[in-house]
Amino acid sequence: MTMPQRPVLPGRTPQQGAARRLSRVLAVTAAATTALAITAGSAAQAAPGSPVPGRTDVKAQVDQLYTEAEQASERSNAAEEDAKRLQREAAELQAAVARDQEAVAETRTALAEIAAAQYRSGGLDPTVQLMLSSDPTRYLAEARSLGQAGEQRADSLRLLQQQERALDQRRAEATAKLAQLEAVRTTLGQSRQQLQDKLRSAQALLGTLTADDRAQLAAQDERDAEQRATRGTDRLDLGSAPPASDRAGLAVAAALSRLGSPYVYGATGPDAFDCSGLMYWAWRQAGVNLPRTSQQQAFGGRRISLAEAQPGDLVIFFKDMHHVGMYVGGGTVVHAPHPGARVRYESVSAMPVVAVVRV
Repeated sequence: MTMPQRPVLPGRTPQQGAARRLSRVLAVTAAATTALAITAGSAAQAAPGSPVPGRTDVKAQVDQLYTEAEQASERSNAAEEDAKRLQREAAELQAAVARDQEAVAETRTALAEIAAAQYRSGGLDPTVQLMLSSDPTRYLAEARSLGQAGEQRADSLRLLQQQERALDQRRAEATAKLAQLEAVRTTLGQSRQQLQDKLRSAQALLGTLTADDRAQLAAQDERDAEQRATRGTDRLDLGSAPPASDRAGLAVAAALSRLGSPYVYGATGPDAFDCSGLMYWAWRQAGVNLPRTSQQQAFGGRRISLAEAQPGDLVIFFKDMHHVGMYVGGGTVVHAPHPGARVRYESVSAMPVVAVVRV
């Protein structure tokens, strides 16, 4: 069936009619778009305190990157400590190798002198030499000396064999130790690179926010920390529990004296710290040398339950033990949290506790 065609108005071509209809459609679409924009703008004005889109996501990603960076930092600290220890052990082994070489050289010289003396005595059968000797008494005395020289040579040979075996073993140990040192240095370099990569990624994410957004995130982090530390340090109640020991009391006083100090990866004070660096420095002020990393500190004393915790005890957080703080009473720890934050109080329940250690 043939469809009826729309009449063409006088003075208007079919193409002009289609163009006018398209213009009306575009106009309606533009009006609808404008209305949506106005509605969205009104909604935004109605809730000025709502978070900037993406800010929450950025904070979550940055927090995760800081956690991974702290893990890399503790691996780096551990590798650095291993490298120092292996360097000392390798140096001691190399010194032992040098001493063994000197002993072997001295024994070989003594053997050469004994062999030369026997060679100069001649090669005749001892009985024939006695028969031909014009002075049998002197010959017998010399023969006894030569016999003793032979025994001495045998003893020296046995000693030389022992010394050479010991030298070979020392050389093998030194070679293995140097190989370990090289592997640890490689690990150290990788951990440091991972740390720097995580920090750069975090800074790049923060760089996507405005300065006002970054300031609000920092303020929010401090507010959250204060709430976790029982609503603010000005009203903080650390309780009346005594320190675990006199030295623990000194360590607590040292740690609290650093409140407000900045977090810096790998730092052990006195002006900046990472988490295990703060514990390391505070306990050194009490005359105690703790291990350097949080994982090592987790085994640096006697394990107790959280219910038994007293000021000065170390609290180890997270399953991989990559974070540590010092219990100061009232369900609170003092710790160095992460980059951009400062040494502060925190509720012990703010992070998962995996161990409490009494030094």
